[in-house]
Amino acid sequence: MSVFGKLFGGGGKGGKGPSAQEAIQKLRETEEMLTKKQEFLEKKIDQELITAKKNGTKNKRAALQALKRKKRYEKQLTQIDGTLSTIEFQREALENANTNTEVLKNMGFAAKAMKAAHENMDIDKVDDLMQDITEQQELAQEISDAISKPVGFGEEFDEPGCSDCLLEQEELDKNLLEIGGTENVPLPNVPSTSLPSRPAKKEDEDEDAMEDLQRWAMEAN
Repeated sequence: MSVFGKLFGGGGKGGKGPSAQEAIQKLRETEEMLTKKQEFLEKKIDQELITAKKNGTKNKRAALQALKRKKRYEKQLTQIDGTLSTIEFQREALENANTNTEVLKNMGFAAKAMKAAHENMDIDKVDDLMQDITEQQELAQEISDAISKPVGFGEEFDEPGCSDCLLEQEELDKNLLEIGGTENVPLPNVPSTSLPSRPAKKEDEDEDAMEDLQRWAMEAN
């Protein structure tokens, strides 16, 4: 069994492989373990360096051993750095693959839902429905225009005799405008003598009485 097989807990040939989520979780746990190992090695390196400096002049053998251990720890630390880089790359690739899988799964689910929604739809029926809607809208507009049209105020009537009346009126106006010579019509002169004043009421009564007497005298003869 490979190292990754042992790491992920994979079984034999017939065993089912781990899911992407399980593999990502295992890789994160491994990263955490290696990070702690890094911190431990860094502390050991610092301790060996202190030991080498402390015994540099007093005990050269002890100082040399401390430097050798320091060098070995540094080599392990370098290997862990490389392993962490590989694990991080693999984890990111699995996370991207898992994201893509979820996206494709959801897109497929949405596609099935859309197909089910359109299953009972007929494009010809949709066209007929839209045509009916358009006709009803046009009819509604015509009804609105008819309702909003004023009735009985300023409405033009096309009666049989109305046109003839208008023509006769236009002809009369034209004849009046074409009458000429009105500028040269002589006007009577103003009288130079003053008009007699109207007799008073009493004088009128006297004249009437005289006329009655004369008429009676003639009848008596």
